[in-house]
Amino acid sequence: MQKLTYKNSDQMPVLGLGTWKSSPSEVYEAVKEAVKIGYRHIDCAAIYGNEEEIGKALNELMEEGVVKREELWITSKLWNCNHGKDNVIPALKETLADLQLDYLDLYLIHWPIAQKKGVSYASEADEFLSLEEQPVSDTWKGMEQAVKEGLTRNIGVCNFSVNKLKDLIEVAEIRPELNQVELHPYLQQNELVEYCKSQSIHVMAYSPLGSSDRPEVVRRDDDPVLLEDTLITSLANAKGISVAQMILAYGVQRGISVIPKSVNAQRLKQNLDAAKVELTDEEMLNMASLNMDRRYVEGKFFEVPGGPYTSNSIWE
Repeated sequence: MQKLTYKNSDQMPVLGLGTWKSSPSEVYEAVKEAVKIGYRHIDCAAIYGNEEEIGKALNELMEEGVVKREELWITSKLWNCNHGKDNVIPALKETLADLQLDYLDLYLIHWPIAQKKGVSYASEADEFLSLEEQPVSDTWKGMEQAVKEGLTRNIGVCNFSVNKLKDLIEVAEIRPELNQVELHPYLQQNELVEYCKSQSIHVMAYSPLGSSDRPEVVRRDDDPVLLEDTLITSLANAKGISVAQMILAYGVQRGISVIPKSVNAQRLKQNLDAAKVELTDEEMLNMASLNMDRRYVEGKFFEVPGGPYTSNSIWE
């Protein structure tokens, strides 16, 4: 499988298993099955509420001799209520304890959003902290310290726009190595991808298949269904592959890491096999024509009356 190389020579498999929306009861079996069939990259986050089950699965897989720790790439993320230099390492240590690991391969700031300590899901203005009150630069110092202490080998961000990346790079001692964002054929993020490439920042796509099982809070009545797209279906049928494989192969061929979520054994294998698919120049152009800058996860759940964040301010 193609791998993306980091500045310290670490190599991340370009295709991994996403665990957002995987229930604790399902994710344990999904991770065990995924690793057994060849997955070596697992994307996690504290806020997903399933890291303990993932840790149990990983520990058993290593004890059984299925995989060694150094063969795995494990990512997790710092949630909004743990922004601030002094909060990063305690949050990371909690994640490591849940995952039963000594270190992460990659730790990411989950959103450019700060909430008060202890507030998992802010719903009122006074539960948030503005980025003036709690600057990303201060949180980033904690991320850098985590690297220095060996708790994570690499650090990066999620949901950062070009402008937010530029601001961070100006003050960073250790530059962000990756930006994880929503990315799929309907939201191709061309400007952001090109900027990241120019700065040697890897890009990872969450919801690469359009997140058809996304929560109701982020659904709109007029959302198009990516997996039902007629052009992609036609291209996939002509190539003898699934629609999901066509979409994932397109992302991989753009040099973007993709982390499709599944708890179904057949689809886990199908998604993994997408990394072997090679698209022609014509197929790539056809896929590129689908961009409509359509974001499924707008971030409107962070908008509250009198609050410091809007969906526009997040992505500006």
